[in-house]
Amino acid sequence: MAGALLLTAAVAVLFLFDPSTAGFFPVCALHEMTGLQCPGCGGLRAVHQLSHGHLAAAWQLNPFFVALLPAGVWLGLREMVRALTGWQWPGLVTRPFFLWLLAGSLVLFGILRNVPFHPGR
Repeated sequence: MAGALLLTAAVAVLFLFDPSTAGFFPVCALHEMTGLQCPGCGGLRAVHQLSHGHLAAAWQLNPFFVALLPAGVWLGLREMVRALTGWQWPGLVTRPFFLWLLAGSLVLFGILRNVPFHPGR
């Protein structure tokens, strides 16, 4: 329950303050040192955009985060129901295969988001 309250407070702060302009949000150390974007870069700004209903803007900032959001909501609700009632919802995405798939996808996304694409070629 404390986790849900903390998450709600964090989203409320991100709703009220834009990470692009507010100076108190953390910056990505990898981006600061190398100029490369890590897989999480743009995540806070994406949550800010999503909290204002701007799905396309959030997708442009971090499509991996936005694509995984439904699975994250499912897992969060699943754990909340389990904690409150003891009843376990199906947990297909909690199997090791999906964790390895997620890890591999995260690495691939981190690489591809730093490769300059030229659609005209």
